[in-house]
Amino acid sequence: MNKNMKIAVVGGGIGGLGFALALKQLGLDCDVYEAVPEVKELGVGITLLPHAMRELAALGVQAKLEAVAIENLESVFFNRYGQFIYKEPRGRHAGYALPELGIHRGKLHRILYDEALVRLGADRIHTGYRCVGVEQDDSGATLRFIDPATGAAREPVRADVVIACDGVRSAVRKQFYPDEKVAFAGINTWRGVTRHKPILTGKSYIRVGTIETGKMVIYPIIDKLDDDGMQLINWTTEIQGDATDMNDWNQKGKAADFAGIFKDWTFPWLDVPALIANSEEILEYPMVDKDPVAQWTFGRITLLGDAAHPMYPRGSNGSAQALIDGRTLADQLQQHADPLAALKSYEDLRLKTTGRIVETNRSTPPDFIIMKADELSGGKPFGKIDDLISQDELRKIAENYANIAGFSQAALKATAPG
Repeated sequence: MNKNMKIAVVGGGIGGLGFALALKQLGLDCDVYEAVPEVKELGVGITLLPHAMRELAALGVQAKLEAVAIENLESVFFNRYGQFIYKEPRGRHAGYALPELGIHRGKLHRILYDEALVRLGADRIHTGYRCVGVEQDDSGATLRFIDPATGAAREPVRADVVIACDGVRSAVRKQFYPDEKVAFAGINTWRGVTRHKPILTGKSYIRVGTIETGKMVIYPIIDKLDDDGMQLINWTTEIQGDATDMNDWNQKGKAADFAGIFKDWTFPWLDVPALIANSEEILEYPMVDKDPVAQWTFGRITLLGDAAHPMYPRGSNGSAQALIDGRTLADQLQQHADPLAALKSYEDLRLKTTGRIVETNRSTPPDFIIMKADELSGGKPFGKIDDLISQDELRKIAENYANIAGFSQAALKATAPG
């Protein structure tokens, strides 16, 4: 470990900040370069599964997260007729040492950002730096930035190693894969948040339907908004359509574009059309990823998080895998005297694992349980789920995904830090 090593982190999102905090714990400094001029609490909800919480707890932010999040009690699956298929306890309620949390993504980001300001020092966090390129030579790497507000070039930055955490549309990754396109299979999503009374237990993570006929994921992210006990409910739709008609990125969405698919989803336990109609905000996204690549590390430069392995936002895995990347890379930089060897070792440890998750999220997502029930029922209402498939069989499907994704209890033990 060279404590004088200059480490440049491109991107101050969840992955970049998690990595920076992990480095600091090991006695290594870095500088973080974030494109936005001011960090705000943007976005909608995110679920922190036990493998993400393990990393966040190790960074010392668990208590702050729990103070602004909702701890999930259960995960529940329904078909598009609102019929119960399967449920299972989650987090501590399933025997894990750590909770599973539903939280506003902006609040998670703010907590990590504020911790980085304190622990690294405000002089190490540079906002308004959009990376437009990086070159390297025998002695280091040179980063080129612009000010996104004006387009003016900033002073180049010199570093020993560069960690690209600049997301699915990474400028650094594009240098090495200039002809690469995002993989879009025709699935569009709309996400929103709605003030609503607690649904089911008020701590339930709910999946309803499938992408072929309309799917929703619903869970609370802020509790007790008022004296009536209202919650802020995060909801996401996924709809399979024309593979050439792709939603824009993070744009304001219109309920009229998709609400008709859910117009009959009025269940005894939830009025879905009302949930959509009363949303405070709707954003649209395409469901995209990228094919796994054979290499992340190019000399003094490596990729991390969505820049390395963009995956479908299913199973709450993107942020979790980015945090694991960050801890793994920080460990390697501490353990190796040669930083180039550290970057390559990190790639060897993480590339194949994340590639499997990318492919699993495409072929066998967490809601495969609902897809299986629809297959067995012919897509029609059924009497009771046990007439189609046993709860033990459904549990095995859930456990298989958890194991591949890295958050089963067995997987957590196998990948424990140290």
